[in-house]
Amino acid sequence: MELIADILLGAGALGVAVYCHVLSRRLSVFSQLENGIGGAVAVLSVQVDDMTRALAHARAAAQESTQSLAGMTERAEAAAARLELLLATMHDLPEPADSAPLRRRVLRRRADGSLSGEEAA
Repeated sequence: MELIADILLGAGALGVAVYCHVLSRRLSVFSQLENGIGGAVAVLSVQVDDMTRALAHARAAAQESTQSLAGMTERAEAAAARLELLLATMHDLPEPADSAPLRRRVLRRRADGSLSGEEAA
């Protein structure tokens, strides 16, 4: 009976040794920087750094655009106020006293190609 227990104990120890060897190989592949998860983590870390730099650049560009747009808006509002003031002063001008109707001149071609002028009312 002790012999059977020793054989089973030896087989169990051999099985555990094989299992530990397999786990050791898997762990070494898992932790490699080029092929395994370590490589994927390193690549993702680099991508996160790149995205952080791109986000900072985009924020700076957006800030510049916001400032530029605010300046343009202020200039446009000032110009609109000046135009409103000019229009208001144009309404206050008196009408000209002699408002004679404009006469228009009509030019027609003659058969020989020369132009003749007639005045139309």
